[in-house]
Amino acid sequence: MSSPLRALPDRGLGRVGRDRLELLEALINGPRFDPLLRGDVLDIPPDHEKFGWGCAIPECLRTRAGGNGFCTVHRKEWIDYLARDPHGATRSEFVAAAEPLEAREGSEPPLCAICPDRPSYVQSRRLCLMHYQQWNSHIRRRKVSAADFASWLKDQEPYPQGYGTCRVVVCERLADTSLGLCAQHRERHIAAGRPGKAAPTSAEDLAAFDTWLEKQQPVRQAGQINLTGMRPLAKAELQWGLEAHTRDGSRTPWSIKDLRVLTNDCREHDVDSLAGLDLDRGTAAGKTRARQIAREILSRLRPIYYTKEDSKEAGFIDTEHFGRRFAGMDTCFDLSAVPQRWLRDVLWEHISRLLQSADCPRSRSSLDQARRALSELGAFLEVDAPEGGHDPRLLTGKSAANFAADHRSRAASKLPSLVLRLTDGSPGTVTKDSARLTFNNVRKVFYALLERGEADGIGLDRAFITALPRGGRLPGRKRRPFDDRLARALADEDNLRRFAATWDSNDRGLRDAWEALVYTGRRCSEVLKLRFNCISYLNGVPMLWHDQTKVGNLEEGIRIPEYLFTRLDDRRKTTLQRFERRQGHLPTVLEQEQMALFPTHVKNPRETESISYGFFGSSFRKWVATLDLGRGVPHQARHTLATKLLRAGASLAHIRKYLGQVSENMAEHYVDIAGSELDDLLPRVWVGGPGSATPGEPLFDTATNPLSRETALAMAVDVGRRCTPTLGGLCTAQVVVDGGKCPRNLDCDNCDKLVMTGADLLYWRRRREHWYSVAERAPDDATAEYLHKVFEPTAQAIDGLERALAGLGLLDQALAMDLRRPQDYFSHMWNTGFPVEGLAAGSDDFDDEEDEVA
Repeated sequence: MSSPLRALPDRGLGRVGRDRLELLEALINGPRFDPLLRGDVLDIPPDHEKFGWGCAIPECLRTRAGGNGFCTVHRKEWIDYLARDPHGATRSEFVAAAEPLEAREGSEPPLCAICPDRPSYVQSRRLCLMHYQQWNSHIRRRKVSAADFASWLKDQEPYPQGYGTCRVVVCERLADTSLGLCAQHRERHIAAGRPGKAAPTSAEDLAAFDTWLEKQQPVRQAGQINLTGMRPLAKAELQWGLEAHTRDGSRTPWSIKDLRVLTNDCREHDVDSLAGLDLDRGTAAGKTRARQIAREILSRLRPIYYTKEDSKEAGFIDTEHFGRRFAGMDTCFDLSAVPQRWLRDVLWEHISRLLQSADCPRSRSSLDQARRALSELGAFLEVDAPEGGHDPRLLTGKSAANFAADHRSRAASKLPSLVLRLTDGSPGTVTKDSARLTFNNVRKVFYALLERGEADGIGLDRAFITALPRGGRLPGRKRRPFDDRLARALADEDNLRRFAATWDSNDRGLRDAWEALVYTGRRCSEVLKLRFNCISYLNGVPMLWHDQTKVGNLEEGIRIPEYLFTRLDDRRKTTLQRFERRQGHLPTVLEQEQMALFPTHVKNPRETESISYGFFGSSFRKWVATLDLGRGVPHQARHTLATKLLRAGASLAHIRKYLGQVSENMAEHYVDIAGSELDDLLPRVWVGGPGSATPGEPLFDTATNPLSRETALAMAVDVGRRCTPTLGGLCTAQVVVDGGKCPRNLDCDNCDKLVMTGADLLYWRRRREHWYSVAERAPDDATAEYLHKVFEPTAQAIDGLERALAGLGLLDQALAMDLRRPQDYFSHMWNTGFPVEGLAAGSDDFDDEEDEVA
């Protein structure tokens, strides 16, 4: 979007221009303004925090090239240094060992060693042009060597006076010949074909020579921004913009080179204000960044140039006026696409109320939707309504009905929108979903007018408002857990390595972020925005600390596996190394608190900004596409974890708390998975108990007769008539099934009527661990051997049950669920989290509407 600031129409800088100039001059001359940025020529120190230009090697006089802070020569040496030792090389060691270099270009030549007011023509000898010619003549006449230069220098006399400063208005260097030009402008004059045929003593066409002089730009001077020749308001805007850039925390670098291009542009086009530059047209390479700087300065100037009321009159709204700023977005919302003034004012008031409300939107999407909806309505009224819809008193219910019919027709036929434009300028397409949003937002805005009693004030007919249609609810996007095959591929070590190697060339931690998503089930933004100090040990337990900003939970801690803790700790070491290689020292404690765990490599010298979800999501989708196993998005890891927790026996209340969901209603979507294979199959896998004739023998031959869901359900009907649950399994004693007293006095371990099921595996495993522990503490070997012999039938039964479960592929699931002691699956949930290999189980459908759309 182009800036709503307009170029000043009058060359004499009328009232608006004078007001703006006086305002900026008052700010520039204020006590808080940096004196370094006042004046016509700004000399920036080489180590300036925001505009530094010097090489990072101490005493090196060359300008930096690139984002690492080194000049071209030292930058190449640094790359070679890293290549020799990519893991152990440090910036501080390289800086200490590197040799500084002399300035090669971009510096004003020193004065002649003989003449006090003439610049050196040859810097190596420090001689002006006249003395340099005399030295060459001396060498030819006397046939002396260059070693005699010092003795020759002692006998020379200075010339009476120099040639003054360069005749180019914007240049302050000394002229080196009688032509009145400095060395650089003299070379430009020769390269241009000597305009005006100017020579040291005369010019054939003085007017042409003067015209050439007026059009010249300053010569390049290291660390210097020359504002001479710029119009007063444009110069003041640039000075104020430079100072604002130093204190607003922006991480966008402004190089001296780009600022020079911007000042040259202002002089070349002779603009009164930066708004006079054509910021939207395609520019040549090298000018794009300069135009971006101008656009950024104008964006900061808007809240100063315009009040709230002024912005309403000008047809835009700036969130800065309301103290709001959406991350990564411009603060200006251009409302000029709404052609009717009354309708544009209605939109302005609607957005104003949103920005001032306690429940201000977290993103700008709701503001954009309202703007698009009313723009669509305004564009239609412009061509269909009486007087183009500019008089609201002429609008009727028929006008609203015509708008609805036209927009529905466009959605049904996928016709272009009247106002929406894509980034390439082509019209966007109206879809059924966009039509729903348009109708809903138009109706919302106008019904709010009706409720506040403001519709009558603008003369809007009630019939027009009531005829506006409802758009209805948008169909929710359901996310399902990962398909088994895709889950196994996403957990495969080779695929994970390829993900990091192919789509994370800058080593920003995409694989680590993905594994953190898998193990913890957090939202993508919660993982990507983890800070450097997000992991710690608490009472010997590895913990992950994160912010659940969607539900207002800050510094939430969850237990994570040791494997994930180790991976994230290694990522911290990588981030520390990168910080040291950029800054030359390790971060302080305060700097570590601001650092991101997964920092972006774009404009991020102090590693404080995290990688974006757009970058992570697009990289993930490209990786999944190469697997050729269907589509998948990172958010499905959260659904998969919820499925695993439910299968492990966790309640909806625990799932809601662990995942940080908004309400119980959102967690209730997981109820649909309660009838899963685990609930059907695990309790139906039976083996003989310790007291049977064949402990551990399957009561159903799973090797030759696979246990299907239908078979398990049929068996469940049968077993319900001839058994009853008991401690450690099922009792098949008919007297007990009929409700009578147990004839064995509940001695289930030695009863041949006990049947062990897959749902009881953890119970029997604990019994075995307890029994072995007792045997190990026996007073002698004979007692220990006796105890092992007594427990042998039980051990056989447990081994048989494990073999049966392994044959069905249910052993891992059985180890994750214990129906006998609910507190055990909670312990298991907190201890194991969500391992990557656990992804490859189940893929039932359920919805999670409260989570972010991934």
